[in-house]
Amino acid sequence: MTEVKALIVRAPGTNRDEEMAFALDKAGATSTRIDLRELVIRPNLLKHYQLLVFAGGFSYADALGSGRIAALELEPLKNSMRDFVENGHPILGVCNGFQILVRAGLLPGKGIDATLATNARGYFECRWIHLDAPTSNCVWTEGLREPLFVPVAHGEGRFLANDEHLIDLQSSGQVALRYCDANGKAAHGMWPANPNGAVDDIAGICDETGLVLGLMPHPEDHILTRQHPRRTRGETSGNALPLFLNGVRAAAA
Repeated sequence: MTEVKALIVRAPGTNRDEEMAFALDKAGATSTRIDLRELVIRPNLLKHYQLLVFAGGFSYADALGSGRIAALELEPLKNSMRDFVENGHPILGVCNGFQILVRAGLLPGKGIDATLATNARGYFECRWIHLDAPTSNCVWTEGLREPLFVPVAHGEGRFLANDEHLIDLQSSGQVALRYCDANGKAAHGMWPANPNGAVDDIAGICDETGLVLGLMPHPEDHILTRQHPRRTRGETSGNALPLFLNGVRAAAA
């Protein structure tokens, strides 16, 4: 397989870049971490990478809203990022990275408006949940059959879109991940399976190309069996390494 170089973007307050680098390296990529401000100054760096990731955390302390300042910082890079995708290179945004991509207007795309609002129950959710990967255009979730078991850690993760734009997302195959129960059955918006009250149980979406994925849960936290919180009880399912393998494979194509 062609060598895949992954660039992980962080900002002050990002705290999941090390775990992201570990996951990508396990999937066969070679990862480098960079500060967002440096990438804005040196946008040509993107030409040397085949995969771009925005890691989770609390960029700029979530001042003015989660991911908002980082999204503003990202403004000069938007055309370069669109070129990156047009050249067939995948992008991943996890948790705060998803918030950044949405607030920067890079997701959902196609003139569809969506937002990530405060959790419906009004408090920070930090626990493990299950994810189902419905049929979609997303290269990252292709072939995922059993539910993923990964943690969430967010206070502003409730995906919202009006009825018209939600139908557009569904019909264009952009709903990449949904919250579900341990058996893969729909959460129907109900807590605890749906941790934040997201419409249509949406945990992650992709753009129209399927190359750009944003999701609120943290797949980078469960790529090895020993990371399963109930491994000592013999439970090992839900490993998210296949998601990263898909992304690296798409980047190498």
